[in-house]
Formats: sequence, structure tokens, C-alpha cells
Amino acid sequence: MPSTELLITFFVTTALFAYVPGPAMLYAAAQTLARGRKAGLMATLGIHLGCYVHVVAAAAGLSIIFHAVPVLYMAVKLIGAGYLVWLGVSLFRARTQPDASVSGLQPKSGRRAFFESITVEVLNPKTAIFFMAFLPQFIDASASFPVWLQFFILGTIVNLTFSSADIVCVMLAGAVTSRLRRSSSAQRLVQRAGGAMLVGLGTHLALQRS
Repeated sequence: MPSTELLITFFVTTALFAYVPGPAMLYAAAQTLARGRKAGLMATLGIHLGCYVHVVAAAAGLSIIFHAVPVLYMAVKLIGAGYLVWLGVSLFRARTQPDASVSGLQPKSGRRAFFESITVEVLNPKTAIFFMAFLPQFIDASASFPVWLQFFILGTIVNLTFSSADIVCVMLAGAVTSRLRRSSSAQRLVQRAGGAMLVGLGTHLALQRS
């Protein structure tokens, strides 16, 4: 494994990246606003599991394909962005459930958020590019552990750290929305805000040049 000094730098840098608000954190917050705290936590779990596709791809050296084939990168990015916009429009247009609990959830909302989030994360090529650019800085080719295993271990740590930040965001968003959902009009407004956030994220992803 890398030296102690390099690992300390890795942990500090990872924490800084994780706890600065980014697309995944905003996505989890949007799911919480639109569907409640449980759906937000399930969305975080879906993002976490979906991210392992990129961790494994980085360990296997497959992430470089996106860098080598820009057309493929752009195609996956646009598909992912379009899916985000579609999710946002669906949430924006969905009817609120007057008989929902304080969390504002239907039984299917958590499962739906979970599977949607896996798809969103897998279709986000920027995650693959991030791992490809970030992890090699902390890989020690002369270490006793093979390079692919170092990629996997460090990628897993990054994933867990980012997920911890997403959970904090979900809990904070849930604390706010639990009060707003006591009013049906506020519940509708919160759901639309969540949908609008997803549309905004999808649009931002589609318009980014890299």
C-alpha cells in the first residue's frame, strides 16, 4: 500500500471532495425533497452500489475507454442526463398522496428511488473519469499489493466517504421536509422542488463540455 504520508493526504483530499456539495449530494437531496427521507436514503444506497461499477472499471483499467473514445463518453453522458431530466419531470408532474405518512412516501417510492439511483450512477461517465484522474495519484506501483487491488481498496474508501456525506445531506433535508409535509400545499411544493432539482442536474450534465 502507499506510504503513511500519502494515505493521510488521500483521506484528507477525499473528505474535502466528499463534503463539498456536488451532483450526487444534490441528487440525494432532491429525492428526499420529492419522496421523503427513506427514499433519500435508498437513493444514497443506490448511488453507492452503482458507483462500484466505476470502482471495478477503474481497477480493471476500463475507465480509460471513456478518455480514449470521446464519442462513447458523450453518448453515455447524454443518456444519463436525459434520464435525470425524465426523472425530474416525472416527479414534478406526479400527484402527491394525501394519505401519505409524514415521510410522504408510498411503499414503492424507496424501491423506485433505489433502482433509479443505480441507473443514474452507472450512466454517469464523470464518475469513471474522476476515479481515473484521482486514484492514480495515490497508487504505489512498488507496493506489495497489486495495482488493481490498490485501485479497488482506495476506490471503495472514496465511495464510502462520499456516501457518508450524502447521508448527512439526506438527514438534513429530511428534517426540513418533515415539517413542510404537514401541509398538503407545502408537500406539493417540496415535491416539485425536488423534481426541478433533478431537471437542473440533468441539464447541467448535458451542457458540460467535459
